[in-house]
Amino acid sequence: MERITRTSGLSRTTIETGSLPPDATTIVERKGLGHPDTLADHLAERLSQAYSRYTLDRFGAVLHHNFDKLALLGGASEVRYGAGKMTAPVRVLINGRAASSCGGEEIAVEELAEDTIRAFFAERLPEISDHLDLRFHITSNSSPGAVLTDDGTPERARWFAPRSVEDLRERRILLANDTSLGTGWAPEAPFESFVRELVDHFSGASPFTSDHPWCGSDVKLMGYWDGHEAHVIVCVPQKSAVVESRQAYLDNRRIVLAECDRLAALRLPGTAVSVRLNVRDVPEKDELYLTYTGSSIESGDEGVVGRGNRVNGLITPLRPMNLEGANGKNPVYHVGKLYNLAAMRLAQRLHEHFGGYAEVHLVSATGQPLGQPWRTLVRLSEPASADEVHPLIDEALAGFPALTAELIHDGVLLS
Repeated sequence: MERITRTSGLSRTTIETGSLPPDATTIVERKGLGHPDTLADHLAERLSQAYSRYTLDRFGAVLHHNFDKLALLGGASEVRYGAGKMTAPVRVLINGRAASSCGGEEIAVEELAEDTIRAFFAERLPEISDHLDLRFHITSNSSPGAVLTDDGTPERARWFAPRSVEDLRERRILLANDTSLGTGWAPEAPFESFVRELVDHFSGASPFTSDHPWCGSDVKLMGYWDGHEAHVIVCVPQKSAVVESRQAYLDNRRIVLAECDRLAALRLPGTAVSVRLNVRDVPEKDELYLTYTGSSIESGDEGVVGRGNRVNGLITPLRPMNLEGANGKNPVYHVGKLYNLAAMRLAQRLHEHFGGYAEVHLVSATGQPLGQPWRTLVRLSEPASADEVHPLIDEALAGFPALTAELIHDGVLLS
């Protein structure tokens, strides 16, 4: 293995070539659009986008906020063949911070959040859009470091109550808000791509879900690949209002299994793929993955930001990864969001440029310029010179303003 290091001020970049990708054995998980953790992730990001757009339009800058501690507490439902209803609401705990004013002008943060939440559930799980119990825990409290002296109010104390957008330090210089880590790798293995596609096939807008309205969106898949064979456990719920009997449920199960086999043959040709579906089912006792809404959030399950898919949409414990909850973080300077996205995209760029396997780790230091990570580590399986690699790194690290604009305006939902 060859190691090349470049140091500039407090930043250090290390490039390792000849590193090997992970072993052939792979474990990969993906949670679908209706999974409570995915719901929490995507709702937090929608709140950040809505707040960012509002303050950018009204004041000319994205004001300080974070909604990345949002949680969902499951409600209760009654499920019967051919029918169902909610019997207790889903509680939405809107935890976080947001500036509630700028230059003395008040911002209706809770009203903006409520409109966003209700629109999100009307789109994602319309059956519960009228069964929500919203609990707001949004503060405008300052971060540590606002030490009071006789010289007046410190700058940090105005982070969540700016006199104008000129009080926002990031308008002068982008600094990392935290000491954290962003991680990315490429390319995705065929089995990982298969897991992503299979979950999306049953969970999102697809010809399958259009043709089979009983298919719910709280899909979850755990896959194991040993280099020769693939083994999959997948959960696909059914919606009770359009499943008239136990036999109808079992017939639908066979349809799902047949679709799994079809996609496996298409995406993993020549590979033995075993699929187990809804393994907790006990049909003779009518214990089935039958739901009213298509999601377990209707019946006691919980969802929390950061417990679902990573930024690349997968949970891959044998790959490099971290536990940052990127959704809901401020898109201007939160390294837990921006460094993960940048690392993922840089790894893909390096893979496309040099071939082979690429791995990127960006480590921040609080208060250091955003575009100058404390440590940057690049690992490549293929030979590459520093003169070839450094321009790609520099390009990625210069791209944070464009990445921020993309997150705000393009409605990107991470994971």
